[in-house]
Amino acid sequence: MHETPSTAPRSVLGRSGRRRSGTTRRRALPLVALALAGTVLAGCAGEGTGTEGASGGTEPVAVATTTQLGNILDSITTCAGTTSSTVMGPGDDPHDFSPSSRQIAEMAGAGLVVTNGLGLEAGMQTALDNAEADGAHLVAVAPEVDPLPFAEHDGHEGGSADDDSAEGHSHDGDDPHFWLDVARMGQAAELIGAELAEVTGDGQYADCGTQTAEELVAVDAEVREILETVPEDRRTLVTDHAAYNYFAEAFGFEIAGVVVPGGSTDAEPSSGELAGLVTQMNQEGADALVTGAGAGNRLMGALSAETGGEVPVVELYEGGIGPEGSGAKTYAEAMVLNARTLAEALQ
Repeated sequence: MHETPSTAPRSVLGRSGRRRSGTTRRRALPLVALALAGTVLAGCAGEGTGTEGASGGTEPVAVATTTQLGNILDSITTCAGTTSSTVMGPGDDPHDFSPSSRQIAEMAGAGLVVTNGLGLEAGMQTALDNAEADGAHLVAVAPEVDPLPFAEHDGHEGGSADDDSAEGHSHDGDDPHFWLDVARMGQAAELIGAELAEVTGDGQYADCGTQTAEELVAVDAEVREILETVPEDRRTLVTDHAAYNYFAEAFGFEIAGVVVPGGSTDAEPSSGELAGLVTQMNQEGADALVTGAGAGNRLMGALSAETGGEVPVVELYEGGIGPEGSGAKTYAEAMVLNARTLAEALQ
């Protein structure tokens, strides 16, 4: 794998997200109900422009797995005058997505396949392995951007040792959800540009990766400006699954607990895990219940109901970018919209 080039200053990561003492609002939740339980970044996130570029040809020079990485890849290839494509589309869950035979063939024929890594694309791992065996060059981005370990609360340690609902969703190892930290996504842009330059022999891709990273510095600053309006005592979140640790660290929030065990979305919490979550919420408090846009997690609604609606359910674009008309059709738009949505809910 190509060595990661120098990245934007790590100072843009900002606050650590650690708990500030003496400011947490505490709310107790009964268990009874729970037991029932335009810049370049504006480029298209899917197919490329179809124009012949510096490296020649109209076929995609690279393929990305997820929509957020696909949008960054598209920014780089558009800058270089070539094309790229993305396997997943808006609304696809990266944890369980399975590619079509056409998409598998496209990955196998691509010069570079950009993956998230750290187990995120579990449903398409066989297809990725086959593409690599057929000669495609794969780069996994998450391991190269200073990944965080899963937090202790992500495992619902309050649950019974006999609970087996989280089988197959271990929290061992590093957290793959790095894209919710815009600064790390800037590092990803530089990495992707450098890998494309190495694979194609065209140094323009590295320059375009740096340009995209610089644009993301401005996006990061805008997100921070919006979230700085959230009061210090309104920054405790409970999330639908273990996907928001990077967001919390980068932007100064605390994750008090998660509803679905594991870093995936396709498990169900047991009664013991729910009891452990309620204990955490009783001890730590909660200012918002965060879930993926369109996810429809019924347990989040049940948790909110237990507070009499006092703790709002906030839908964010976590798993990927949104469709046309969503206001989140690019990675930059999605992160700015997420910041505005959360800030408005916490005022």
